[in-house]
Amino acid sequence: MDIAGCDFPEDRSYEADGLVWARREPDREAVLGITSIYAALAGRLASVRPRPVGSECAQGGVVAMIEGGKYFGPVRTPIAGVLVRTNDVIVRRPKTLSESPYGDGWVARVRPTRWPEESGALRSARESASAFRSQIATLRVRCFAAFPDHEMFEIGTECAAVLTKLSELIGRVGTGEVVHLVSDDPTAPIEMVRWSGETGHPLVDSRTEGNLFHFLVRKAP
Repeated sequence: MDIAGCDFPEDRSYEADGLVWARREPDREAVLGITSIYAALAGRLASVRPRPVGSECAQGGVVAMIEGGKYFGPVRTPIAGVLVRTNDVIVRRPKTLSESPYGDGWVARVRPTRWPEESGALRSARESASAFRSQIATLRVRCFAAFPDHEMFEIGTECAAVLTKLSELIGRVGTGEVVHLVSDDPTAPIEMVRWSGETGHPLVDSRTEGNLFHFLVRKAP
């Protein structure tokens, strides 16, 4: 389910702030992860430190700490229970948590003492849509199809000069890395499509906000 540009899959439940999701598994354990809202807030992550397996967690207790260049904060479980597994993938490669918060970037599995949907602590995406839309606006969250590794803010710069700078940056970054470019040049949407076609570096997302144009470009092999 798309809410103000942010994804909230309907096969799981969400805590009230829209930062953490939970999904009940057939074995009655719960998989936990962060939402696209939290991923956008935290930014590019440098480390993920989960609590030890076997820890008992109260509802609202911390199951992991995440840290980036501009962010440090907890991942809290909406479900009281025992921490039975954590995700080694996000420890080894923290970026996975931001890139795939509903897939490979899950955080932990908990054996619940009680499933909190029974008390209303977890709700579906549809039930929470209005609250999440308000949260996204309040926090000024911007969700994209890919998580950027690099940022370029080129306001008041002609598109030709912007594309020269973009080409220089793409030449320095690693294959597969993503650049987020912001421009206010009205020709940018047309010129970016042309540049992508000529260089072979795909545009993975684009949008317009007021007089600003946002583009995500992934460096091709």
